[in-house]
Amino acid sequence: MTQAHHFDERICTLGEGPLWHPLRKQLFWFDITAARMLSRTAAGPLEWQWDEMVSAGGWVDETTLLVAGETGLWRFDIETGAQERIAPVEADIGATRSNDGRADPLGGFWIGTMGKNAEPGVGAIYRYFRGEVRQLFRDITIPNAICFAPNGDTAYFADTAKGTIWTQQIDRAGWPSGKPEIFADFSGVGLNPDGAVCDAEGNLWVAQWGGWRVACHGPDGRFRAALDCGAAHVTCPAFGGADLRSMYVTSATQGLADGALEHQPGGGYTWVATDMPVQGQSEHRVIL
Repeated sequence: MTQAHHFDERICTLGEGPLWHPLRKQLFWFDITAARMLSRTAAGPLEWQWDEMVSAGGWVDETTLLVAGETGLWRFDIETGAQERIAPVEADIGATRSNDGRADPLGGFWIGTMGKNAEPGVGAIYRYFRGEVRQLFRDITIPNAICFAPNGDTAYFADTAKGTIWTQQIDRAGWPSGKPEIFADFSGVGLNPDGAVCDAEGNLWVAQWGGWRVACHGPDGRFRAALDCGAAHVTCPAFGGADLRSMYVTSATQGLADGALEHQPGGGYTWVATDMPVQGQSEHRVIL
């Protein structure tokens, strides 16, 4: 397995939500608790400060992103920085924020919410689809690992607090069909599944909070390989690069013990591994 190295050395308290924009060939990601969105091009680093915590995004067109924030979903103009909230999500609660999210194969956008202090069971997962926001799952503590298999009819999601990843069949309109089933249960071995992404072969690559790595599991749930990173709290992977054979990985310093950064100077960095043994999927477009 290829080794991950530094892609961006700006330290994120809670790096999350890496998104490879397939038209711009550009990576975007978020530092949730610092309320900022970051990117990097050949010209250098880019950064946008928000008035609320932001955590995940999807691409709409070459100059527009859908960004998930503390109070809802936002249309964001990359060139001008203009922001417009297009749909509220738990905007009247105040004690929750957005977390992991990803666009689905039908152009919808799944987004998880959670308590700002990870209060048990106060989170949920919603789907935005053509102007409508509908709750899909509830009673979740830390929603994560939202991603979609290349067959187009399977979704994944996790509750990091429970150490469990579920698989969910979705219908032709992208809505859940039937009950979710357990894909992998790490609760007995102390692993914490965080963000995840599927490759073009249907394998699930899941970041392991506190595990220093992104683990690859086959469609049958069995462990296959791992990408090691120089940060304990890896948070989410994304495939990108010219041929989708690079893997970008965000990380965090939140939750580290005092003095831990002395032993991991790459904590909070964004990482990249080139020449991955598998090819990723192109991120789906969000249809507003």
